[in-house]
Amino acid sequence: MDVVLSQLVAGISVGSILLLAAIGLALTFGQMGVINMAHGEFIMIGAYVAFVMQGLFGSGISLIVAIPAAFLIGGIFGVLLEQILIRHMYHRPLDTLLATFGVGLILQQVARDIFGAPAVEVANPAWLSGSVQILGTNVPWTRIFILALVILVVAGLSALMAYTSLGRRIRATVLNRKLAETSGISTRWTDRTTFFIGSGLAGVAGVTVTLIGATSPTIGTSYIVDAFLVVVAGGIGKIKGAVIAAFSLGILQAFIEYSTTASIAKFIVLIVVVAFLQIRPQGLFSVRTRSLA
Repeated sequence: MDVVLSQLVAGISVGSILLLAAIGLALTFGQMGVINMAHGEFIMIGAYVAFVMQGLFGSGISLIVAIPAAFLIGGIFGVLLEQILIRHMYHRPLDTLLATFGVGLILQQVARDIFGAPAVEVANPAWLSGSVQILGTNVPWTRIFILALVILVVAGLSALMAYTSLGRRIRATVLNRKLAETSGISTRWTDRTTFFIGSGLAGVAGVTVTLIGATSPTIGTSYIVDAFLVVVAGGIGKIKGAVIAAFSLGILQAFIEYSTTASIAKFIVLIVVVAFLQIRPQGLFSVRTRSLA
C-alpha cells in the first residue's frame, strides 16, 4: 500500500510538470491548428530567463521575478514567430511543423552562442529547500510549488476563457472563424493574443523545470513530445482534457517506472496513447464547432 501511495504522489508530481509544458500548446494548437515545434524552445527561453534573473537578483527572489519575466519574454517571442512566419501558413499544418522545427534549431544555436553548450544550474531558493511527508512519501517543496503553480495557471486560464471578453472572442474564433469575423471580432488580433499567452505559459514552464534539473539549449526537446501527447490525448484545444491527460500519463509513467526504467516507461506510455487514439482519435474531449466544413 505504501508503494502505491508513493507512486501516486510521484505520478501527480510528474503530471503537473507535463501539464505546465502542455497547457500553452493546448491553447495555440486548439485555436489555430498550428503545430508549433518551437514550443519546446520557448520552454528553453523561460529556463534561461530564470538563469539570467538568478545572476541579477540572486537565488532568493529570482524565482518570483523570473516567472512574470519569462511569461513576457516567451510571449514576445511567440508573437514575433506568429507575425513573421506562422501567419503566412495558416491552414497548412505540415508547413508550420517544418518551419517551426527550423526555428527551434535556430533558437537552440542562439542559446549555445550566448550561454554555451554545457548545461547551467539554477539554484533553488532556500525557502524551497527540504521536503514534506505526504502519504508516507517525502515530497520536495519544489514539486509542491510546481503543483501549486499549475493549479493557479489552470484556474486563471479557465477564468480567462469563461468570464472575459478575450475568452469569448477566443471561443468564438475556435467555434467558427468566419462567423466570428462577420460578428466584428478581429480574429487576427485574437490569434496574436492567443499566441502571446500560449508562448508566455511555455516560458513559465521553463522557469519551473529549472527547479528539477539543469538548463541546456536542448532542454525543450525533452518536453515537446510529451506536451503533444498530452494535448492530443486530452482533445485538441480542451483545457479540461489536457489536465486529465497530463495527470493520467504522469501517474501511469510513475507506476511503470517503479518496476522498469524511465526510458521503458516513456515508451510504454507512448504505445498506450497511440492505442487509445486508435479507439478515440478525437481524444478524451472534442471541440464542438458550428463549422459547415
